[in-house]
Amino acid sequence: MIRNGSTGDWIGTFVGHKGAVWGVALDDTGLLAATASADFSARLWDAVTGNQVHEFVHKHIVKTVHFAADRSKLATAGHEGILRIFDTASPGSPPTEITVFPGGEETPKVARVISKARWGKDPNTVLTGSADGFVRVWDIRSGEKIRKVQVAGAVMDLEMSWDKKIATVAAGDTVHFFDTGDLSEVKRHTMPINFRNEGGASLHPGGKRFIAGGSDLWVRVFDFDTGAELECLKASRGRARGHHGPVRCLRYAPDGKTYATGSEDGTIRLWQSNAPAAAAASAAGTSGADGTAAR
Repeated sequence: MIRNGSTGDWIGTFVGHKGAVWGVALDDTGLLAATASADFSARLWDAVTGNQVHEFVHKHIVKTVHFAADRSKLATAGHEGILRIFDTASPGSPPTEITVFPGGEETPKVARVISKARWGKDPNTVLTGSADGFVRVWDIRSGEKIRKVQVAGAVMDLEMSWDKKIATVAAGDTVHFFDTGDLSEVKRHTMPINFRNEGGASLHPGGKRFIAGGSDLWVRVFDFDTGAELECLKASRGRARGHHGPVRCLRYAPDGKTYATGSEDGTIRLWQSNAPAAAAASAAGTSGADGTAAR
């Protein structure tokens, strides 16, 4: 479903998938949407009418989708360990395919899962994060791997900053921040959160703080430079403040004034990022695991 990013009001629902939806994305214009599903497909939607534009059939579960900045291309990936690039203007055309794990059976199947794919600052590059604990940068023209860096565990979340200069990665018990130019590590902070099964992190557009959440149900705000915890938003009995289930996704709005969190408790919550004790507006419903609710 799609909701208003400021109020949480329901706008519409995309009907068509026959399995759990693991990833969602909107293009920068808000006119196209894409979804990734356990039904072995990714789908392209008209975000205004709700009509399906195209179904991209895969051979296994699709975990992640992401539009290029000019929305001309769509990246998909998942359990196959293959990064695919589709032309959104000609969605029926064969995609560009990049096999992330050419070793095939030499790499355990569970480690070949690509949890996130994100377009880089260079429009010809895509970053992937996978269960083998590596972030990779790919040249989509040649299919060659440009860079590779190991993180603290299986990659659960990979977010590009709004200016695409910093990649935020949640893995193991750590949040890493990488310069997208050369994939050098800018910062890393060990968290009181384990990202083994769920959760993620998001960097404020101003770069001074970040949010993180996971299986302990809490949403936390941290200082970017020191890693110090600034705020912890817990569930309160009788109050719609914190989540009552594991936090699956978190994202700041482009202006940094609010952020959205999605949970297994069936709600998406919109938080005021500058409030001393952040107030949340709750929207009931399921949320995509890719965490694009704040767009």
